Amino acid sequence: MDIEKRYYSIGEVAEMFEVATSLIRFWEGQFQTIKPKKNKNGVRQYTKQDIEAIRTIYHLVKEKGFTLSGAKDALKNQPKINENMEAINSLRKVRAFLVHLRGQINE
Repeated sequence: MDIEKRYYSIGEVAEMFEVATSLIRFWEGQFQTIKPKKNKNGVRQYTKQDIEAIRTIYHLVKEKGFTLSGAKDALKNQPKINENMEAINSLRKVRAFLVHLRGQINE
């Protein structure tokens, strides 16, 4: 049984997306949808909602090649983008499972 965390550090989030922590901080300043909590020491604590916002931004900027302003426009003008991201994430999970299964069969 996997226990999910409530909060993730900036290092953990950067590792999830294989980017530098500075990029996560930069996007935080550029996109209002990323709002990590900060503890009394100022350490950022990212929630699942923050991570999903980062996933959407990552998809638009890194995978689709949008500029930052293009990604902002897409997020404002296309409310269904979150639904599309959910579908994409589900398909990625299915693909990862099938690749894993294929690896076990080939062993």
